[in-house]
Amino acid sequence: MDEKQRKKELTKEFKQKQREAFEQSLPMERVLFEKLFDYLDIKLEENECDDTNKLTREFLTKNKIENNQAVLSWLSENGGYCDCEILANIEEKFD
Repeated sequence: MDEKQRKKELTKEFKQKQREAFEQSLPMERVLFEKLFDYLDIKLEENECDDTNKLTREFLTKNKIENNQAVLSWLSENGGYCDCEILANIEEKFD
């Protein structure tokens, strides 16, 4: 294996490990995050963001997420301080 091919392999492995670490850091299932993003998309079309995470808290309560404080903390730590930032900063990490 030449040096260029080796670097490609190492980069691929590194990215895979990053994805795995991200998945393991999630405080709730990925599918629930995707539902949260859909919920926020709809709600934020109806109302402007009020610079809180009120809609996210509403979603967590409606869906009976037990560890909602852990979810809110995780969102804040990853750049989602309010509902519109959750969509802008967090959703892209799931692509």
